[in-house]
Amino acid sequence: MTIGVEQVLPIRTRSSSRKMVGAGSSSRSTMNGMVTIGTKPTLLEGGQTLKFLIMDAPRQGNLHLYIKEMRKYSVTDLVRVCEPTYQTGELTTAGIATHNMEYPDGHSPPQDVIDQWLYVVDNVFYKNEKNEPEHEQIKPCVAVHCVAGLGRAPVLVAIALIEFENMDPVEAVTLIRRHRRGAINEKQLLYLEGYKKYYLKKNGAAASCCTIS
Repeated sequence: MTIGVEQVLPIRTRSSSRKMVGAGSSSRSTMNGMVTIGTKPTLLEGGQTLKFLIMDAPRQGNLHLYIKEMRKYSVTDLVRVCEPTYQTGELTTAGIATHNMEYPDGHSPPQDVIDQWLYVVDNVFYKNEKNEPEHEQIKPCVAVHCVAGLGRAPVLVAIALIEFENMDPVEAVTLIRRHRRGAINEKQLLYLEGYKKYYLKKNGAAASCCTIS
């Protein structure tokens, strides 16, 4: 089943070239000659445990600004679901694990991507729970981005809310749209309405994720 994703949204599309922006390249996101973030990342919390940062795609030239935002929200893992636009060395240095889960725009996430995504969410928020008093715990956060942060990335967050918070798909989409305007179009909503829960938390049966080195 295909779903119109970022390509059907009323925004200017970026180049479809898969060539990654090199370390010495300048950022596309500039203002008066100053490097800026493309779109402000959106923090979304589901229940008492889940915490996501939905972003558009960083470029090599402004990656340091995204790292600053991610540190602000205690991001431990970054999931990329679009073509690469940066190198991961700075993220590794910052202590942020990066995961490649790229799949084509205009399509629903394939099963292997869903498996990998739910494994990361489970591992970050549930399998690494500490026996510390709640007020002393630093709540981790998973950042996820596609090109514009309006299609593929929010769909994965919605799936996590359905799986781990037992949210109704419409409820999950409503929550995401409340915090990130323009996220998830009607075709994506139809896909999510037909999504069937399957993941068993902490059962160790999920597929291993693909970590970018």
